[in-house]
Amino acid sequence: MNPAENPVKAVLFDRDGTLVHDVPYNGDPDRVRPVDGAREAVALLRGHGIRVGVVTNQSGVSRGLLTEADVRHVNRRIDDLVGPFDVWAVCPHGPDDGCPCRKPEPGMILRAAGRLRVAPADCVVIGDIGTDLEAAERAGAHGILVPNAQTRPQETAAAPHVAPDLLTAVRAVLTGPPRGTILADERPVAAAFAVGGDGAHPQGGGPDGSAATAPATPGTRGRPR
Repeated sequence: MNPAENPVKAVLFDRDGTLVHDVPYNGDPDRVRPVDGAREAVALLRGHGIRVGVVTNQSGVSRGLLTEADVRHVNRRIDDLVGPFDVWAVCPHGPDDGCPCRKPEPGMILRAAGRLRVAPADCVVIGDIGTDLEAAERAGAHGILVPNAQTRPQETAAAPHVAPDLLTAVRAVLTGPPRGTILADERPVAAAFAVGGDGAHPQGGGPDGSAATAPATPGTRGRPR
């Protein structure tokens, strides 16, 4: 598909637990560790002409555990390791501050879409917990959950689209919005990087048309972001 024909114009990622391993209230760039496939996923989108951004709750600032400079330093490190990203949106407020941009509120997604000059309906939000997808829904964007050990089983069950890993989530939107509850793409990475490449399997099934298996999601949610 010609990139200009893809209705998905931007992908907005959650930060902690999605792009990088979650270090509670991290203010140290040296502790940044990208998740498997993060850099490849971002490069894949950029190679297909899809804009990329990050929308992240950072309540450690409101709680006095981080400074805004700390957050910027960590974000810069992520940009170096995983990006570059076209837009960053950060909410420094806590859950009781009434902020309209703190996820699950839609403000950061709307702001990021506005800065990219794309409609929210043409954006896909990828995150690891239910508030990421709730924010996407409220903004009028599409949402994909990539569960990890902090994702509650009920969040996985309620998600409109679930991918077992970040690269699968990204491959699923290279030709349009996500389709099907369980996303699967068995193409080799090299084939996915080929703009206009063929061979994508139907969303929601494996290469033989069978249903994909949802990832196990043990554990409970970690600290509030």
